[in-house]
Amino acid sequence: MWEGADKVEEREIWEALCSRHSTAVQEKLWRAQVAVAGLGGLGSNIAVSLARIGVGHLHLLDFDEVDLTNLNRQYYFLRHIGMKKTEALKEILLDINPYLDIQTDCRKVKGEDIPRLFQKDKYICEAFDRAEQKAMLVNGIREYFPDKVLVAGNGMAGYGKSNEIQTRKVGKNFYICGDGVSQSVPGRGLMAPRVALCAAHQANLITKLIIESEDI
Repeated sequence: MWEGADKVEEREIWEALCSRHSTAVQEKLWRAQVAVAGLGGLGSNIAVSLARIGVGHLHLLDFDEVDLTNLNRQYYFLRHIGMKKTEALKEILLDINPYLDIQTDCRKVKGEDIPRLFQKDKYICEAFDRAEQKAMLVNGIREYFPDKVLVAGNGMAGYGKSNEIQTRKVGKNFYICGDGVSQSVPGRGLMAPRVALCAAHQANLITKLIIESEDI
């Protein structure tokens, strides 16, 4: 159990999670340190899933603000428009579980920042929108931290074809979730159901790897 869990509400949350997952599993989830880089459609939904299952230490990274056009697929509400995504999402996650340890970095991630920003994170979810940002993070993590687990998203635009969203291992400690091909085009843009499917794949894989890990 997390340190100082002596408040009634805190114990109730812990016991509720343990009743669903078992104490042994919950201990592993609580100790895990997961970074989510990019807090849009993928990242916001990934973080919410991890918070709901009680992953104890979350590191949220994004430089952007919540915009009205984000609400078609991202886990924000009207009240968050104009807020920094890091702060809006932290607020949401603490509404789910107020005893999470949440670190935020409201900044645009650059290649030279990677060794410092991700030093403490064991699991890293890549959830950027743009291909060049995705490539920068993937290449940087694999160069500086080859022993860290990296789960990226690629190909989730449009609608239909749910079963084409898949999880693939493409290298040591490197996984990609998505269909690998679909891009956002007029009439088949990024839509909530399929984006959330890909985010669920990423969060589910992280969950699996945490629980099956022997070093936590």
